[in-house]
Formats: sequence, structure tokens, C-alpha cells
Amino acid sequence: MSTQTKRIAFHTMGCKLNFSETSTLSRDFIRYGFTAVDYKDVADIYVLNSCSVTNNADKEARKLIRQAKRRNPLSLIAVTGCYAQLRPQEVGSIEGVDLVVGTKEKFDLIKYLDTINFKSDLKILRSDIDSVKEFIPSYSSGNRTRSFLKIQDGCNYNCSFCTIPLARGRSRSNSIKKTIKVAKKIEKTGSKEIVLTGVNIGDFGISRDESFIDLLIELDRLKKIKRIRISSIEPNLLTDEIIEFCASSKKFMPHFHIPLQSGSDKILNAMRRRYDTKVYKDRIKKINNINPEISIGVDVIVGFPGESNENFLETYNFLNELDITYLHVFSYSERNGTEAVKISEKVQKDDRSKRSKMLHILSEKKKGAFYNKFINTKRQVLFESYKGEYLVGHTDNYIKVHVKNLNNYNNQLVKINLTKNKGSHMVGCI
Repeated sequence: MSTQTKRIAFHTMGCKLNFSETSTLSRDFIRYGFTAVDYKDVADIYVLNSCSVTNNADKEARKLIRQAKRRNPLSLIAVTGCYAQLRPQEVGSIEGVDLVVGTKEKFDLIKYLDTINFKSDLKILRSDIDSVKEFIPSYSSGNRTRSFLKIQDGCNYNCSFCTIPLARGRSRSNSIKKTIKVAKKIEKTGSKEIVLTGVNIGDFGISRDESFIDLLIELDRLKKIKRIRISSIEPNLLTDEIIEFCASSKKFMPHFHIPLQSGSDKILNAMRRRYDTKVYKDRIKKINNINPEISIGVDVIVGFPGESNENFLETYNFLNELDITYLHVFSYSERNGTEAVKISEKVQKDDRSKRSKMLHILSEKKKGAFYNKFINTKRQVLFESYKGEYLVGHTDNYIKVHVKNLNNYNNQLVKINLTKNKGSHMVGCI
């Protein structure tokens, strides 16, 4: 297949980890003579890097595949990512799909496309997840402000609701030396901020005599990167040493995202989480004692099988009393291959929806209170995009800020006076 005139379009679903991998794939294709176009444009090849965390993700993938085929009926459609690994035959049965590529084969996509006839039958290239051993580094580029750096992949945990170990395999990572080498490539792109991503990044170095804190210490020595964020870390892996080091560093931002999933110890046990509410509360208290201006995000799942109304209220009250900033709320979604689907006590979807709405309202209340603490204070903002007449960026502690009529400051760090809380963001001025 001649690549010189081929237009290729990528679309990423799901997590920051997927974004870093898509960006790496895209750079490989451009290096081999492809022309990258937007997924909404007409392309010869469409590549969907899929997610399969929820049923809605699966439905969205099917919709995106059909839309691409309508834009160019003669195009080739390739699907990779978690959905492709978990249910390759189901993905392949979607009208328009030509190639399904699993986790192990993902980074050889260009090789497989070169061997495919556009008029051939469906081809599925997917290995058993137990054969996936290699760590493939990746990072996002294109957005000069922020880059997602993949430092770890896979997970050794077996949470009863999660398909990620089935889709990505066991935990693995590069050495610190090799990871720093990739980070230095990001420095050359002009990005000011690195976001550390993975499935369970606190497990970095688990297969070698290295640790996550060792990596943080080395990353802190980067010269040109001004900011580093930890995307998400399990509470049982967020040690005092990590918290204290990040608080003392000028490079690591005062922002943690710590999954909780439930504020009921009964449900946490059923989920097979590796901590209880006491451990979680202790981590939040430790962070706020060191720096009460730190932003703390929390993941929570509502409607897990067996979650009674009393269990949900335990979660609500636990979160209401915690000094946190915002919530990412997920309604439980049945996933084939997980232990949770075998639990007979199902929560009705209407109840899941009501509980989700209650936590979304609580999240807005928490975020509003956090934002209000910073009215008429100055914070350094890294500006990253435009929205109409406003320049948009984030403070070190992850407050979204809009500033009007501020030209030539994109990808710049600027001290901004935060003047008004608008709910979804704050308004500021120099």
C-alpha cells in the first residue's frame, strides 16, 4: 500500500493514556509519509483508539465507526484500544470495520496496514493478554502547553468491576533512565507541563529495583519543563514520602487525583479495593495538613451491585465531610469478564442516575467553595487555549481561569489576579 498520498485520521476515546499512545502512533505514520487529517474530515484511513470502561464507551465507538464510513465509503477503518482487545469479534462485526488490532499489536499498526488490501475481508490481529509483556513508551504532542507522558501500563490489581487488566495486561514500566530520556524529548517540543499517565502509576518500577518516588526525584531535575502533574494515584500507593516531596518541589503541582470509588467499607471490600475509608481519610488529611491550597480530585462509582441506599449515604456523607475539591462520578456499568457481574443484588438504573446526580451537585458545591477561597488572590496560570475572546488556562492547583483580551500569552506562565467565581471557571486579570 503506497503511503505517500494516504490521508489518515485518528480519534482517541477514554483516558490520558490513550491520548499519549494515539499521539505516538500518529507521529509514526507521519514519519512514514502519511498526511494526518482531522477525524471529522475525509480520510483514506480512520483509526479509532477505543475505550471500554463503560457500555456508553462501546456505543460511542460504534457510532464513530459508522460516521467515518459515511464520510468516505471507500476508506479503511482500523480499531485498536481496549474495546478491540476485549471484544475483537464484536468490534469486527460492526459494519465498515476492516482491521481490529489488539494491545500487543497496536504499535505495529503501520506494518499491518501496509499488508492489507482495501478490498479484502476483515482482519483481526489480537493476541492473548497474558502474552503482553513489553512496555512501549509514548507521549502526546501537538498541544505545546501540556504533554501526557506514559510511564506505566497494565495493572496487577483485580478490582471486581474493572476490565483494564484484561485489556492491558499486567503492570509494567520502563527504567527511570529510559523514562527520563522520553521526558527530554518532550522538553524539545516546547511543552511547559508534563502529566504523568498510566493505569496504576504508583506501581512504577514494580518489576525492577526502582520506585515511583525515585522517578519523581529524577523528573524534578528536568530543566525546561516548568510543571509536572500526577494524573491519578491509588490511595494505598500515595505515601507520606510522595506527598511531602511534591509539597517541597517547585515543579510538581499542588494537585492530586485519588480514586475512592466508594465511601462504604462494605462496598470497597466487594470491589476488592486495597484500602478502606480510614486509609483514604488519612491521605486527605495528610495532604491538607501540608498545604490546604492543594486541589484534590476524587473518582467515585455509584450503583455498584449490593450498594443499598444506606451504603450510598455512607459514601455521600463521607465525601461531604472530606476536604476535597471535585468529583469524577461514574455510574456502575456491567462488564463481561468481571466478578461484579456475578453479584445478584443489582441496583436499578433509575437509582444509579439519582445517586449520580446527588454527587454531581455535591461536586459543584465542593468546587465552588474551593474556588471562593482564591477570590482576589494571585496565582500563576499556564495558558493553553482560546475560547472566543478569552484566553484559557489553569493555575498550579488546577483552577480553570478565563482572562479577556490577553494576547500573545498562550503557552506562557503569567501571574493572574483571580476576581470572580463563575462555577465552571474563575475570571481573572493581570
